Formats: sequence, C-alpha cells, structure tokens
Amino acid sequence: MPKVSKRRSFSRDFKLKLILRMESGANVRALSRQFSIKREILYRWRDALRRGGELALRSKAGRPKKAEALAMAAARGPAAKANDLAEARRQIAELEGKVGRQQLDLDFFKQALQRIEASPRPSIRPGATASSSRSKR
Repeated sequence: MPKVSKRRSFSRDFKLKLILRMESGANVRALSRQFSIKREILYRWRDALRRGGELALRSKAGRPKKAEALAMAAARGPAAKANDLAEARRQIAELEGKVGRQQLDLDFFKQALQRIEASPRPSIRPGATASSSRSKR
C-alpha cells in the first residue's frame, strides 16, 4: 500500500518558538533537520511574522478568515499603508506610460491609414494596369 503523506499542522506558539530560535542565531539547517520541516517553510513563517505580526502565523493552512485578515492589515500599521500607497502610485505611473505609448501607436496607424485612403485607387477595368503611372525620366 502506498504511503499517504498527511499535511502537518503547527500551532502558532510552535512557529513563534522556532522563529525566535532562528532570530537568536540558531542554525536554520539544524532546526530544519531536527523538526523535519523544510527550511523554506521556516523562512516563510519568519517573513509572515515580520509582515503581519503574530496573527499572520495561523495554526491551520489555507486562507485566513476575514477577521484575521483585517487584524493582520491593522497590525501592519501605517508604514505598510505608505508602502502600499507608493506601490499603487508606481503602478499608476507605469500604466499611464503604457497608455501614452499606445496613444502614439494609434496616432501613427491613423495617419498611415489616412495616407492609404488618400492615395489614388488602381483601376479595376479589364485590361487596365494596376500600377501607378510611369515616371517621366
């Protein structure tokens, strides 16, 4: 019978203790081996704690409940809001630049279409030449 791996769940207190050990200088690789937890997960927990405080370290995996998400946003404080505002302004400036470049492209193609429409049409009569008149050299 194949081995079925069950996803483990860790308490918030356990995660906090490991993060405190990491930040106090403990070897992350040793902690990883000792508790059979991938180093990437340990670092993810540490980053979540730094971003959203203790509430970001949920006991269960998955999406946070609405109350938890609001509490995490409030815990991030005004500095995070300022970062979010700066990021939003950066994105707006980038999008405005794209819109400007697209407008230049539209103007170019509009002028090209006007020139094509203004040029003389080739004759469709049978036996007529479809090319323009000969140059007089």
